[in-house]
Amino acid sequence: MDHRLYRIPQLLLLLPFAVAGFAYLFGIIHTTRRQRPWPVFRTCFWFAGSVFAIISVAGPIAILAHDSFFFHMLGHLLLGMLAPLLMVLGAPVTLLLRALSVANAKRVSRFLRSRPFSLLSDPSFAGILNIGGLWVLYTTGLYQAMHHSIFLHVFIHLHVFIAGYVFTAAMVYIDPTPHRAGYRYRASILLLALAGHAILAKYLYAHPPAQVHVADAEAGSMLMYYGGDLIDAFLIFLVCLQWYKAARPSVLHTSHHASRGVKKQPTSS
Repeated sequence: MDHRLYRIPQLLLLLPFAVAGFAYLFGIIHTTRRQRPWPVFRTCFWFAGSVFAIISVAGPIAILAHDSFFFHMLGHLLLGMLAPLLMVLGAPVTLLLRALSVANAKRVSRFLRSRPFSLLSDPSFAGILNIGGLWVLYTTGLYQAMHHSIFLHVFIHLHVFIAGYVFTAAMVYIDPTPHRAGYRYRASILLLALAGHAILAKYLYAHPPAQVHVADAEAGSMLMYYGGDLIDAFLIFLVCLQWYKAARPSVLHTSHHASRGVKKQPTSS
């Protein structure tokens, strides 16, 4: 694709994040007017994620990624991993439900309980959508084709973000999720996904995509491997933290009843 044409996909990719940012801000204003203040840290997470996403699709990184696999991979980490993680922590669905009227909030709640959303939020489906999509991108001719087609360029970048967001939301429950998977199931899928991501990075190190210089491919693969591990460490921490908080009340409840049982035991004469 001609470098001059990169302004078109940059604008197309910038638009949805700009619209989402304005919608989030409107939601904050609307819910605050209802005397329901929105947490500042949620706002910071959302807009920090939006900034990283915009930087990756409509900034110098996006331009350099055309000729550099290293910068392409840097954009992948920002767009497909870091931005989704931060934006999930922004709890946009919770904000939407607060800002909507009761009738519209019930409609959204019905969609969240629907079978299509149940499939979309299933950790296995989300993992295949996320990691499977990356394997298809880098082990076929799709990576080369995206540099010569505006449609593929926009579609693949949107897929990387959406797949990363869906996967993160399926691992860490911040927003209301009627179809909640168990922690053991989520942890198992998370470990498989991390392994799939790491194996792909090693594969690309040994088998660079066509028309990518070996040194550039090695640098990009190492960034994918170690940079991905760094972001995944935060995801693992959040899953373990939620698991600990969910298990702790039952432990305390069991300990309380156990102590009461000890007290009730008669003393031997």
